[in-house]
Amino acid sequence: MADDDRMISGQRHQGEPVNIDAALRPRRLDDIFGQDTLVENLRILIEAAKSRNEALDHILFYGPPGLGKTSLSHVMAHEMGVNIRVTAGPAIERAGDLAAILTNLRKGDILFIDEVHRLGRAVEEVLYPAMEDFALDIVVGKGPTARNVRLKLPRFTVIGATTRLALLTAPLRARFGATFRLDFYSEEALRSIIQRAAQMLEMPIDDAGTSEIARRSRGTPRVALRLLRRVRDYAQVRADGEITAAVADEALDLLAIDHLGLDDTDRRVLQAIIENFGGGPVGLETIAASISEESDTIMDVIEPYLLQLGFLDRTPRGRVATPRAYAHLGIDDNRVDQPKLF
Repeated sequence: MADDDRMISGQRHQGEPVNIDAALRPRRLDDIFGQDTLVENLRILIEAAKSRNEALDHILFYGPPGLGKTSLSHVMAHEMGVNIRVTAGPAIERAGDLAAILTNLRKGDILFIDEVHRLGRAVEEVLYPAMEDFALDIVVGKGPTARNVRLKLPRFTVIGATTRLALLTAPLRARFGATFRLDFYSEEALRSIIQRAAQMLEMPIDDAGTSEIARRSRGTPRVALRLLRRVRDYAQVRADGEITAAVADEALDLLAIDHLGLDDTDRRVLQAIIENFGGGPVGLETIAASISEESDTIMDVIEPYLLQLGFLDRTPRGRVATPRAYAHLGIDDNRVDQPKLF
């Protein structure tokens, strides 16, 4: 049985290793917390497609990493009762790679493409008719004798996920029938996610411990589940096995995650802007070079949460640390001239 089939059916053969991330992944729309409007829209899409006995329309999910775009694609497959094929934009290097995937799809199947904005131009050209006309155009032969052959494909669904919507080409973006943005989760929603995961892991946790982890999870389910596993390890080794507020606080302090969920990399970004560049404005590439970090990581992973907290401002001249960032780091804001924000 393929991994994807196991993930959809929820069955596992005895002796197979347990994939914790897959086990904790929601399988139904009812298991998704904190995205009520999105869930309701997806429920309507599913019920409408089922009533017409059709494949789902093509769907695009976008938003910061870790908010559940991959999990939602598996939920859609489970709710529709179809198979899902998972790939990523960088993994499809040639048009032939995509053609091989498409020709193995069955009616109603879902093709999930993570980082869809990183598809090559030649690959996109093959994907256009496949999404729009459910046909695959193949060139047979070379030179003057070359001819185009069109193969019919079963009606299937492409679900794309991206953290950089602006990098998606307009023709590809236009071929998605439904586009949804995923937002950061509320603390209440994260508590529900943590409680569900702890129950599945058979990990005793009280309400205060749940709240402590949720508060430091950056509004992101992936982070919440990662912190829960680390706190579980700490509770088993250094405590009596139960996660309380005190145990969670000690474990997360040991991981250098503060009460707002900022880790060492977040603080290094803010400190670099404040201490090395006078609070800004400073360019993204300069910040990345100063802390030996990739600029894409700062833009996609670190910046969204700092912007949400109001610790960072983007200006035409670069990034600027706000007074809130100074206060959080315990640094006196003694700058004479505040940078102008446009």
